[in-house]
Amino acid sequence: MTEVSFHFNVVDRTDYTCRLVRKATRAGASVVLAGPAPALQHFDRALWTFDDLEFIPHIMPEPGQPVAERLRAATKVWLLHDVTAAPQHDVLINLGVDAPAGFESFAKVIEIVTPDEDDRGAARRRWKHYESRGYAIEQHNRAAS
Repeated sequence: MTEVSFHFNVVDRTDYTCRLVRKATRAGASVVLAGPAPALQHFDRALWTFDDLEFIPHIMPEPGQPVAERLRAATKVWLLHDVTAAPQHDVLINLGVDAPAGFESFAKVIEIVTPDEDDRGAARRRWKHYESRGYAIEQHNRAAS
């Protein structure tokens, strides 16, 4: 069954997410960042610039655009609006306000929640969505770190 983790009180979502992606890929996992186009475009840039000494190779294909097989096999980080198009299903980081359709095909789903009240409200709805479907939820309070 899919593991679901909520990371609460994350002050800098961009930096935190990029570091999670780096950690997961260094551990050998593939990662999909899923969400609306503006969020994906933001992370497309951020994965190049969040660290002065490195970038995280990734791909953000246009919907319906074919991706070369060698690129599909070699790329561990995908930025996708539709997670059902993901070639690998290790880790899903949700950047949207709703739980993405198809999340259950991933080994792990990570929800990153800032202290913003609107973000927290959307996270509560996602939490209830996962919980109502029987998923055990792990929580990490970054304010306690």
